[in-house]
Amino acid sequence: MASAWWPCLILALLSGLAASGFPRDPFLLLGKRSLPEGVANGVEVYSTKINSKVTSRFAHNVVTTRAVNRADTAKEVSFDVELPKTAFITNFTLTIDGVTYPGNVKEKEVAKKQYEKAVSQGKTAGLVKASGRKLEKFTVSVNVAAGSKVTFELTYEELLKRHKGKYEMYLKVQPKQLIKHFEIDVDIFEPQGISMLDAEASFITNDLLGSALTKSFSGKKGHVSFKPSLDQQRSCPTCTDSLLNGDFTITYDVNRESPGNVQIVNGYFVHFFAPQGLPVVPKNVAFVIDISGSMAGRKLEQTKEALLRILEDMKEEDYLNFILFSGDVSTWKEHLVQATPENLQEAKTFVKSMEDKGMTNINDGLLRGISMLNKAREEHRVPERSTSIVIMLTDGDANVGESRPEKIQENVRNAIGGKFPLYNLGFGNNLNYNFLENMALENHGFARRIYEDSDADLQLQGFYEEVANPLLTGVEMEYPENAILGLTQNTYQHFYDGSEIVVAGRLVGEDVNSFKADVKGHGAANDLTFTEEVDMKEMEKALQERDYIFGNYIERLWAYLTIEQLLEKRKNAHGEEKENLTAQALDLSLKYHFVTPLTSMVVTKPEDNEDERAIADKPGEASYQPPQNPYYYVDGDPHFIIQVPEKDDALCFNINEAPGTILRLIQDPVTGLTVNGQIVGDKRSSPDSKTRKTYFGKLGIANAQMDFQVEVTTEKITLWNRAVPSTFSWLDTVTVTQDGLSMMINRKKNMVVSFGDGVTFVVVLHQVWKKHPVHRDFLGFYVVDSHRMSAQTHGLLGQFFQPFDFKVSDIRPGSDPTKPDATLVVKNHQLTVTRGSQKDYRKDASIGTKVVCWFVHNNGEGLIDGVHTDYIVPNLF
Repeated sequence: MASAWWPCLILALLSGLAASGFPRDPFLLLGKRSLPEGVANGVEVYSTKINSKVTSRFAHNVVTTRAVNRADTAKEVSFDVELPKTAFITNFTLTIDGVTYPGNVKEKEVAKKQYEKAVSQGKTAGLVKASGRKLEKFTVSVNVAAGSKVTFELTYEELLKRHKGKYEMYLKVQPKQLIKHFEIDVDIFEPQGISMLDAEASFITNDLLGSALTKSFSGKKGHVSFKPSLDQQRSCPTCTDSLLNGDFTITYDVNRESPGNVQIVNGYFVHFFAPQGLPVVPKNVAFVIDISGSMAGRKLEQTKEALLRILEDMKEEDYLNFILFSGDVSTWKEHLVQATPENLQEAKTFVKSMEDKGMTNINDGLLRGISMLNKAREEHRVPERSTSIVIMLTDGDANVGESRPEKIQENVRNAIGGKFPLYNLGFGNNLNYNFLENMALENHGFARRIYEDSDADLQLQGFYEEVANPLLTGVEMEYPENAILGLTQNTYQHFYDGSEIVVAGRLVGEDVNSFKADVKGHGAANDLTFTEEVDMKEMEKALQERDYIFGNYIERLWAYLTIEQLLEKRKNAHGEEKENLTAQALDLSLKYHFVTPLTSMVVTKPEDNEDERAIADKPGEASYQPPQNPYYYVDGDPHFIIQVPEKDDALCFNINEAPGTILRLIQDPVTGLTVNGQIVGDKRSSPDSKTRKTYFGKLGIANAQMDFQVEVTTEKITLWNRAVPSTFSWLDTVTVTQDGLSMMINRKKNMVVSFGDGVTFVVVLHQVWKKHPVHRDFLGFYVVDSHRMSAQTHGLLGQFFQPFDFKVSDIRPGSDPTKPDATLVVKNHQLTVTRGSQKDYRKDASIGTKVVCWFVHNNGEGLIDGVHTDYIVPNLF
């Protein structure tokens, strides 16, 4: 919605609503959205309304969807909303046949315990996660009886941030079917007056948009309405599918007669500061660029394209240098040089010549750049009234030199010494983004993820444009002494053109007659002080008309900003300080009903049945992983299941091989871990592999670095530690711990092996009736925390641990009417795939949980690298 540049956050909806035939499938929501929907299945979504009220940049949004089940049997109805990553959900209600299920925000651990109790009783659970650059997904599905109606209502709030001179409100429109009443209605109230207002949709032509869209603004009020008729929603005049699929964006700005604006309502104040017309402060930039082997190809080409465009935008009074790091560090020049036309021409030649090589030495690359900026200042090589910044771009984790993240952070913090900001750009997903973000935050900068798309070079250039024009440095916002409580951040290293500083606080007494705010900063030519005085009586008059929007907005804005800043500080805090920050943020989250990383929202039945509830959750990012790990496993006949987190979907394939065959499942040359599995057949004497069922009957897990091996069969588990064997029975319940290793056997159920802070494997035991004429006992194998294995991991399962892309299209009826076929494009292959399902037995080894997936035929041909026989190995170890 706003220019949302927080790290990619994750939203999980854990739905415990099991009443009146609610679905009971924990992975019900995964991959579901790929299937066609519409009135044809008996469910009509007849109304979707997005109602937004924006007062002083603070947006209050309500998304309401109404549906009716016109079929003569119960049907599942789903509610999907993509909302800004920077937003906090404040309410969610379900109304079924006039009965409302209200939402309450609770501490995360409290909600989690209630949820686990519901799950243990077989209630529904669904998993949803971040869905894009600016948005995250909120999804819930419920069963609705024949003829019944359901209303979903989600409320979320967000402070719109100013970005390149505009506030941006970003709404995802994706109804997936024609809707009788579809409407976006936005009211904006800005006490400063609105200077411009625009709206555009990425999915509709300007001609069509013109007749469905109205926008107007006058004085302090603005209004945008988008109401496409059924015919305007059609993708073609005779089509029954909707063209409403994309981004609806509203941009606006306010009048700026003075540099700042202070508003006071009900004992809370907010101060917006965005001066214009100031000369740009010259800047000294150290570009610290990763040229390690993983940057080869398109990434490095896009980096070069972005840097060449950035060089075009550099001003002659700026200074710069390039520091390149791989296994070692090299620089373009020995010192920072001025951005003269001759130097810039030479810099372009240098950028074009950059080549990838070697490992990733982040520590030495950063320290060289920081040292260069410090020396330039000490040796008076740069203007006295200039400002320095470090911009680092990397696509991986440090793996040579000093590679401990906490030590690199300490080294960088000590070297910068608070003198200038560090901006970290993380290219792609295979990196420790938390580390990059924390290091940037504690050095007064921020981190951004650069997505590996065709426009990555534009993303890089767009970031640079944000920091290209500093107008002030050392900004301090000062307020009346002893009159303010709970002040949000009020000092900033830089103010950049096109942005805005927002400070909020509480007044000690409400009978303040006047209020003065001073802003001090260093400009390009001199030091400046801006003073803003507020006449309280005038303020009251000006704000009387705000009531038509929403009431205590400044108090909520203050709470939102305070929580946001407490959560950021908490990322780098330890011990008692972290506990205090957590307690403050939690207290405010509960008081103001915000779903933050510390809270969850519990939706409870009105009868107060404690076991039936839904939980909306917003955890923070951890190396770009969903809250429950992506699942990769092999079970059954042997069915391989690969979840693709970026797609909310899963792929699956079978391997048909003769009993006795040993297959390589995982091999990681970096951690030394390998997992192999041996196939066993059923009890039938016929060797015909087309009719025989096969399973994994034996697994070998080894770690060469730890000199550890474990062989798991359906009868026993044998552990070799430095060649000394220990044997356990599946009748045991036992935990074995040794240096960096934990192995736990849960009697007749499963075995869990964890390697320190690394990966965890779960082996599930499937036991059948001993006298069964055909079936025999077999094993399932599951991977947890796959992201803790290296990027070089391979094998039938291991090759999928790193992100990869695929596209499903042309969904059509298959030979089985219950299983549609589709076209899958993956790894440059076009395949015909079939919608199916497999079982996940981690929670319950007897019943399992259904997982929906696209089935790739012919032993996974086209999906796996090479052919399946490439993965046959001679021995278990």
